[in-house]
Amino acid sequence: MSTCRTTVPGRRVRAGLVVVALVGAYATGATGAATAAPAPERGTAVAGATEPLSKGLVAAMRRDLGLTEAQAVARLAAEAEATAVEGRAKRAAGAAYGGSWFDAGSGRLTVAVAEGAGGKVAAAVRGAGAEVRLVRHSERRLNGVKAALDRLDAPSGVGSWHVDPKANKVVVSVVAGERADHDVRAFLGKAAAAGPVEVREVAEAPRTFAAGTVGGDPYYTGNVRCSIGFSVHGGFVTAGHCGRAGQQVRGWDNSYIGDFQGSSFPGDDYAWVNVGSGWWTVPVVLGWGTVPDQLVRGSNEAPVGASVCRSGSTTRWHCGRVLAKNETVNYSQGAVHQMTKTSVCAQGGDSGGSFISGDQAQGVTSGGWGNCSSGGETWYQPVNEILNRYGLRLHTA
Repeated sequence: MSTCRTTVPGRRVRAGLVVVALVGAYATGATGAATAAPAPERGTAVAGATEPLSKGLVAAMRRDLGLTEAQAVARLAAEAEATAVEGRAKRAAGAAYGGSWFDAGSGRLTVAVAEGAGGKVAAAVRGAGAEVRLVRHSERRLNGVKAALDRLDAPSGVGSWHVDPKANKVVVSVVAGERADHDVRAFLGKAAAAGPVEVREVAEAPRTFAAGTVGGDPYYTGNVRCSIGFSVHGGFVTAGHCGRAGQQVRGWDNSYIGDFQGSSFPGDDYAWVNVGSGWWTVPVVLGWGTVPDQLVRGSNEAPVGASVCRSGSTTRWHCGRVLAKNETVNYSQGAVHQMTKTSVCAQGGDSGGSFISGDQAQGVTSGGWGNCSSGGETWYQPVNEILNRYGLRLHTA
């Protein structure tokens, strides 16, 4: 994370927590003596948006996605519209729905519609504001294939699998060099028997992004350092592999924050921690000096293809694209389901950190492969699933 600091009477502290308390930038830690925080930077306005974009957010998209300022602004506006269209178009497609994705080139949402549904269905989807692509298989059919794979025991050479609406298949990722392995071949044979499957090679196997203790960074459980995801009323959400229910959580200054109230990993990768002892919550994701701190205003789910950014305690702020949803990730500790894959990089200690699209919370960092020097891919656990699981309410601005 960045070296954002603020001076507090009698001490100089580092802004160490991503969302909860935001020690340093928003508070003095366990003392409870608040300091005035500058408002998040305001910049370029987006058509139809209630709040203008910060210049720092646009700059981060330029850096990580190779866009000009005008392209970044236009893309965010188009993604916001696509997010609004997606629900209407899915309802219009009904049982013929085959998935959807945002196309950065056209700035439009494309919806796959199963062949044989009839022209009225396609017309209804277009009327909802989406482009239409006719495909062979519905999403329900492909989800059934994926569910069959979820019941298999995957070897370590298989990285993940998900429904790819553009390919209209279930895509299985296999670690390069492991495809000839006997167990991998056996898994792929069973997968092919389940239905339409495509195999793609990846550079590395996925792993979680927890890290050993390093002084001056967000929160700790035992000798593990992770990152805070999003504030909820009464606490914060984060990754399940960072701690078990009942474990104590310490802040950047080693003071007690609260305890893990619920945690699930593997199978899922989510948890929530209660907050007290002079700590409190605010609806902010830290930009750590790369971008201004970002206000959280909701949790509308961005479509595949949309841009998304991540804040974490090791590698700070990075952006990329949503690559796939509802993917099963095969970690060494066991498979985790219903994950969202992105092109954003991450490293050890970033686990649990915030994924955000515009001002909408998306999920908490789980794991991935690669790093922020050579690149890679990262998965997050969708935040709405965590909120629903534990009956939590997102803290919004």
